[in-house]
Amino acid sequence: MFIEDLYSPLHEITPLTLAIVSKEDDDGNVQTYVLEEEAEYMVEHSPSKLIDHACRFFGSSLKGRQEGTRDICGITHKAPISIDPSSGMYFFPTSSPSNVTCSWIAHTHINHVNRTDERATEIVFKSGKKITIDASYGSIMNQIHRTAQFRYLLDNRIKHLQQRKVVLEPKHST
Repeated sequence: MFIEDLYSPLHEITPLTLAIVSKEDDDGNVQTYVLEEEAEYMVEHSPSKLIDHACRFFGSSLKGRQEGTRDICGITHKAPISIDPSSGMYFFPTSSPSNVTCSWIAHTHINHVNRTDERATEIVFKSGKKITIDASYGSIMNQIHRTAQFRYLLDNRIKHLQQRKVVLEPKHST
């Protein structure tokens, strides 16, 4: 088996991915609607499976990323994750990731959020694309704020390490 074989059946999440949305087909099977800046399509895997696959591509797993979030900022339920902090790929779940109806939203791409009714929320992305999620406005806003806090803490850790690296690197004399 080649390494490419492990990745080819699933969609690759990139910095251009806006959302990974759970959808039921006419037979009640869960599929995933992938929304990107320039494309939209369906994939026959659950959103959390796609997220786990993306985490594994970058050397971890969904569970590992969730544990990292817990260690950094103490969030244990519906934890936001960084698929790859160097490319700004921070996503948050709309419900428990173990639930097949869980969707994942890219924090970086959100422009604003609109309340539609008590159980649904419209997310408007910077590109102008919109989706309606089956989650309350308060829940989505809470996830956005938790993801922002997590991003801030993780980005600060990374910056701190990079600054220490510059100080510790030997100076080359010519």
